[in-house]
Amino acid sequence: MNMQRISEVVLLVAGFALGLCACHTVKVNKHKPWIETSYHGVITENMDIVQLDPPLVALDKDAPVPYAGEICAFKIHGLEAPFEAVVLNGTSGEGQLRARGLVDCELQKEYTFIIQAHDCGAGPGGTGGKKSHKAVVHIQVNDVNEFSPVFREAQYHVAVTEGKIYDNILQVEATDQDCSPQYSQICNYQITTSNTPFAIDRNGNIRNTEKLSFDKQQQYEVLVTAFDCGQKRSTESVAVHIYVKPVCKPGWQGWDKRVDYEPGTGSKQLFPKMNLETCGGLLSSVRTTVELQTSHIGKGCDRETYSEKSLQKLCGASSGSTDLLPAPSASTNWTASLVTDSERDSDLIFRFDGRQAAKIPDQVVPQNLTDQFTIATWMKHGPNPGLRAEKETLLCNSDKTEMNRHHYSLYVHNCRLVFLLRRDFIQVDTFRPAEFHWKLDQICDKEWHYYVINVEFPVVTLYVDGVTYDPYLVTDDWPIHPSQIDVQLTVGACWQGGEVMKPRFTQYFRGSLSGLTIRPGKIESQKVISCLQACKEGLDINSLESLGKGIKFHFNPAQSILVMEGKDLENMNAALRKVSYINSRQFPTPGIRRLHISTSVECFGEDTCISIPDIDAVVMVLQPSEPRITIAGVDRLTRPAADLRGPAGLNLFQDLHIISTVTKGDTASHHTAGRPGVQEEIIHNLDYCDILVLGEELRPEQESLQLQRSTLLGKHLDATNSTSGMSIYGVDSMSNYEQVIRQVHYHNWHPAQTPDRKFRLTCSELNGRYTSNEFTLEVSGLESAGEHVNHMVAPSQYMQVVPHLAMVHSLYPTHGVPSAATVVIVICIAALVVVVVLGIYRIHLTHQQEGRSSDTTKERELDWDDSALNITVNPMEVRGRGGKEGEFVVYQAMNSLPHSSHTEPTVAGWSIPGYEQPPHSSHTKPTVAGWGIPGYEQPSTQLTYRTNCSRLQYTRL
Repeated sequence: MNMQRISEVVLLVAGFALGLCACHTVKVNKHKPWIETSYHGVITENMDIVQLDPPLVALDKDAPVPYAGEICAFKIHGLEAPFEAVVLNGTSGEGQLRARGLVDCELQKEYTFIIQAHDCGAGPGGTGGKKSHKAVVHIQVNDVNEFSPVFREAQYHVAVTEGKIYDNILQVEATDQDCSPQYSQICNYQITTSNTPFAIDRNGNIRNTEKLSFDKQQQYEVLVTAFDCGQKRSTESVAVHIYVKPVCKPGWQGWDKRVDYEPGTGSKQLFPKMNLETCGGLLSSVRTTVELQTSHIGKGCDRETYSEKSLQKLCGASSGSTDLLPAPSASTNWTASLVTDSERDSDLIFRFDGRQAAKIPDQVVPQNLTDQFTIATWMKHGPNPGLRAEKETLLCNSDKTEMNRHHYSLYVHNCRLVFLLRRDFIQVDTFRPAEFHWKLDQICDKEWHYYVINVEFPVVTLYVDGVTYDPYLVTDDWPIHPSQIDVQLTVGACWQGGEVMKPRFTQYFRGSLSGLTIRPGKIESQKVISCLQACKEGLDINSLESLGKGIKFHFNPAQSILVMEGKDLENMNAALRKVSYINSRQFPTPGIRRLHISTSVECFGEDTCISIPDIDAVVMVLQPSEPRITIAGVDRLTRPAADLRGPAGLNLFQDLHIISTVTKGDTASHHTAGRPGVQEEIIHNLDYCDILVLGEELRPEQESLQLQRSTLLGKHLDATNSTSGMSIYGVDSMSNYEQVIRQVHYHNWHPAQTPDRKFRLTCSELNGRYTSNEFTLEVSGLESAGEHVNHMVAPSQYMQVVPHLAMVHSLYPTHGVPSAATVVIVICIAALVVVVVLGIYRIHLTHQQEGRSSDTTKERELDWDDSALNITVNPMEVRGRGGKEGEFVVYQAMNSLPHSSHTEPTVAGWSIPGYEQPPHSSHTKPTVAGWGIPGYEQPSTQLTYRTNCSRLQYTRL
């Protein structure tokens, strides 16, 4: 019973223990972990840690029971979610969400998955573990600005029309591969090309900031860059090509801004492809003015720059004019104190500043102007700078002493030209026209103009640049009472001779003058006046007859302005293409000539019509080739004194030649750089040639230079002669100058006193712009016969020396009786001189129609040749010996020669008519240099002296 009780008690205790144990087991892991229901996480791409909100933490109410209250894992449920959750602390339940690899926002921006927390269960094995509810995790991938903007197009092209302002010419667009709006969006565009008339906004729209011009620039290239919102700049800029299209603008098209003109090419078209664009507008008429602006060239245009007297001769002006403003020289020294603006006489300009004036010497002033006379001058004048306009005198003839009466004067007053003429009349109580007034714009426009006043009293006519103007006002005055008071002619001011204290100048001129002349007794014709001031350059029209119908045109007198008008546009276009520039000067002034073209149009019945803009161009006159003028001929003449004393004198320049050459570049091959140019002969005019006596001046009582006036007939030449030389002037050809200079003779009636003379010849074109070489000629006169013989002696191996020295000095015996031998020799020489000169005269009559250049050989052949004949000429004047004029005797002395028994004497350039030497003639013909017999050949065997005298008659070839 006790055992039974013990057994029951044991069983009861065991059952209690088992129950107690079972009850304890149930209570160990009775709670499941707890987490938030949702999480929001952020991860930066290319990073691995996810920042969760709220943080990943699991709670378990079984804590702090080991295992049951601990968190062992976080598990993610989702399709290929690239994340994992790790437990950082199982006791606290803290966990972390990580990326298993690099997360790329550009691939996926957001992730959503399920996460659960698991506790550790009842023991180390994790048995009986519990898991939390499912929580939703949303993860956003934060972007990194790793990509730069890239433009959609490699380059952009757009065309715009000129003259407009565009709000949007073109839109450029760039993209960014970043995923976030911040980094994937383009927030700004920028033009990186500087100084362009374009701008761009943040949306990529390009606009122009100013109106574009096709004429200024036809194409622009603009570089544009882009920035994303993270301010990352595109690695490459994009090029935007903007093409400017011309709008249809009315105006002239197809013309060149510069036209080169080569001297000597004649007329050159200025606008060969020119046409007027009207943009479809219908025109009823077109009027175009072409202006050639040459005021900066010379005296207003390119004129001939010859001297005033040469121009007057060339234009056929009346002789007898007096140059009141010549170049300063020893004989024209009254202009020496005046101020000049140029160095050459051709452009001799005198500038007056209100302080200079010149008195014209009495011997220069024409004493009687008569009722007809002409005053001409070039003048450049501007407005008077003073507050009170005073008279400005160009020319004044007033009383030299006692009174201040102005007999005649030319002056400017208040931009009016006034000519005063008060004459001495018998009827002193009669009013006569005295002052003539002209009011013209040209007087004060500061440009050069040519003024000519023709006086046919009481009518006075003014020419300005060849155009006539009548005075707008003529005032009468009393005539001047006749008196014995001398008058004074002045230039640049008026002489006040009646001043009590001291005579002085007054009414000074301010301006420039050139070529002031006065010609009494005659007036100039309009043709001559036009010639004197004519421009050598101007506008021209090629082929006038081919102008279209209905085209009207006219030139101004200087042909510097051309006006064309027409109703048909095509005809006007064709007419303008024929407009050309011409410069007739052989050596024009190089430089720029400006062109200005203005056009006005009329439309059909419209209130407004198109406007044609003016155009400006230039003509560039190229530098002409400079000529080289060369004078050639015999530079030494040795003649018997009788030639210098003879009635014809000595012909100085009988074989003169004047040529001119220019250097032309060698264009045959391009590789011959530096090769000297080719000399090419050209023909042009000369305007003067001066023969200057070197050394002592000529003595008028014994020597002179002479030129027959008949030589100048039919030529534009004149000549002046003085003891210092001779000047031949006038614009004429080189050949005419040659012909005249060849007829200049030198006379010396007493050559023994001045046996040697030197002359220098120089020639000029364009009044010194181009000058020749200085050709010097030496002239020697032989007074004694012995010297002449020695000059002609033949080589000694063929001649026997004959002593002539004794007879040389006996030709003009001063005392004593001449020997018989001397008398014989003199007679022989005189006889031969007579014969030869008579022969000269006969041949001259026979061949007088032939040219002198073909009749005679050069002067150097007139020197005695080294031939076999020795001739002595009687140096005494024939008329003094009683013989016939031009006769002389040739004395020949020779020995016998091979194949010859005797000889026929000859003189080069002269011959015995009808005499011919047969083949193998037994006669030998002696010659003297410069003389010969036509058809008769001199044998090579030279002559020696014989002792006989031959008296022969010769005639000139």
